[in-house]
Amino acid sequence: MAGAADIGGLVDRLFRRESGRIVAALARSLGAGRLDLAEDLAQQALLQALRVWPYRGVPDDPAAWLYTAARRLAIDAARRDATLRRQADAIGRDLLARAPAPPGAHFADELADDELRLLFMCAHPALSEEMRLALILRVGCGLSTREIAAGVLREEATVAQWLVRARRRVQERGLSLDMPASNELPSRLAPVLDALYLAFNEGHGAASGDSLVRADICGEAVRLARLLADHPVTGRPEAQALAALLLFHLARLPTRTDAAGEIVLLADQDRTRWDRAAIAEGFRRMRRAATGEHLSEFHLLAGIAAEHARAATFEETDWPAILGYYDSLVALAPSPVHRLNRAVAVAMTDSAASGLAEVEALAGEPALEEYFLLPATRGELLRRLGRDAEATRAFAEAARLTRSAPARRFLLRRAATRPVTSPGAAAARS
Repeated sequence: MAGAADIGGLVDRLFRRESGRIVAALARSLGAGRLDLAEDLAQQALLQALRVWPYRGVPDDPAAWLYTAARRLAIDAARRDATLRRQADAIGRDLLARAPAPPGAHFADELADDELRLLFMCAHPALSEEMRLALILRVGCGLSTREIAAGVLREEATVAQWLVRARRRVQERGLSLDMPASNELPSRLAPVLDALYLAFNEGHGAASGDSLVRADICGEAVRLARLLADHPVTGRPEAQALAALLLFHLARLPTRTDAAGEIVLLADQDRTRWDRAAIAEGFRRMRRAATGEHLSEFHLLAGIAAEHARAATFEETDWPAILGYYDSLVALAPSPVHRLNRAVAVAMTDSAASGLAEVEALAGEPALEEYFLLPATRGELLRRLGRDAEATRAFAEAARLTRSAPARRFLLRRAATRPVTSPGAAAARS
């Protein structure tokens, strides 16, 4: 029998994958106004698994077990609630109809639709931009408040308040789990796509903790992106572009760290280990994304990722093409992070001095004050220019800012030594 620690890890990964589906089904049956109850019941089902599985063993179909536990808890909660008591049996029947398929099969189409309905309710215009983003990441993607805060570069307490206000607004406005009308779809789809991108980024380079990569978060973001891209209502070009972007990054995920969990720079990654099936799917989705007239941020980001994916070696990377994408991206969405990434492309295309000038121009950006990749990038470019004392200070500052143990170790090694600089060191984030 697996140990408690092993089961704890299994439950955590499973819950990350299934929580959105469970919450969606519960909210659909209980009513969107009881979203907080649906989340609480899903969490209680998780706690039951942590108590029971170490002693009785992991069930053959863990997802179905969690769903069944949540369904029973929902029926009990309905019977205790004066306003739901008369509906308890109907709620039970509805949840039973939404139960997972047998082991090895996919969830029913209705359950997938419930997930999309939940995501779009979280993206309702009655909610502020911050509320929408936080709610999608928490309810739809299963990220913790700390993980969300790291992704949006805000304090954890601030994000917690966004979530409290969002849940209250859902209840006060009586928002429902309905798919948006066709004329509302673009505005409702955008925050959902943004949230999935942020969720993937948290898994791709975890902002805190002992592991750089969180494959469970990345996998869930890709699953939801595919769900959106393949749905007849939501499969717009920008959804295809996001799915392509995430697939390109997913393909490289196993090579981002070595066997000890230490960071491996893009220039040093073993490209023979990249997932060619994921890359091929990414290019197929890029072709579908090209069918529309609207150029989104995700089209350009996918174009950048595609250039890395098609290069047989780091030296063959088409940096001028990547810089062109970044020029368009900064014009379309001039965020400080995009400008920082563009500075790397400038350094790779022109010179380290040119790239450093772009980085120095970002020094006063409030959004980057606690962003460790700003001094980390500055350190790499200073190192390439032979300004080692300044580079060491920049790396030390980056190490102070990061909450990621692998990133901190990497940066402290860079600060302590003067290695022969890889031509792609500044592109380590790619």
